[in-house]
Amino acid sequence: MTSSTTQPSPPGIDLYWIPLGAGGSGFVRLNGRIYEAIQARLERRRPLALYHTALQVHVPEGRSVVETTWPIPDADTGSRGVVVEGAVFSRRLARLRTFRYEVRRWHDGVLPDAGEAVGGPRRVSDDAGQARRLLQAVRSVPPLVWGRDELRSGQMWNSNSVIAWLLVSSGVPMEAIGPPEGGRAPGWDAGIAAACRDAPA
Repeated sequence: MTSSTTQPSPPGIDLYWIPLGAGGSGFVRLNGRIYEAIQARLERRRPLALYHTALQVHVPEGRSVVETTWPIPDADTGSRGVVVEGAVFSRRLARLRTFRYEVRRWHDGVLPDAGEAVGGPRRVSDDAGQARRLLQAVRSVPPLVWGRDELRSGQMWNSNSVIAWLLVSSGVPMEAIGPPEGGRAPGWDAGIAAACRDAPA
């Protein structure tokens, strides 16, 4: 009789490019299409596919999902590894759960839409040190207001901003990282700008 065991993944960081609204009710997808149609018209270009990003981070101690979601589904934040919360649209409204987002560092967590990611997981680092730094950095994500450009970077802060901020802050080279062809990730550049602002002089 033979037995099989699941081998842990090598240390590193996997990035997922998930179509906006994948696996949802269609409300997010529809609003994303309307937003992109308006942006494309203003910028005089064709509409592009929009993406939401998430990470799976592998270290010898195990795997963690790092993701930003909104709205917060319920008050049981500990069960899904929430370490940071921020306001959506307005800090005044953040007392309501509907107007807060959460950043998760979820050990052995679930990434519900991982199967929808275009191209599957994309390994952006094989460096165990970078993976550890990223997990440590999650608690330090700046809780900027989702949907606003508080940094005047030209892009609003959102889930993609958080992922970009974490990658830059952990030392992952960003030059070759970008959304699938024909798509874009609103907020990505805002995260890079925030990480560069926060970097030690």
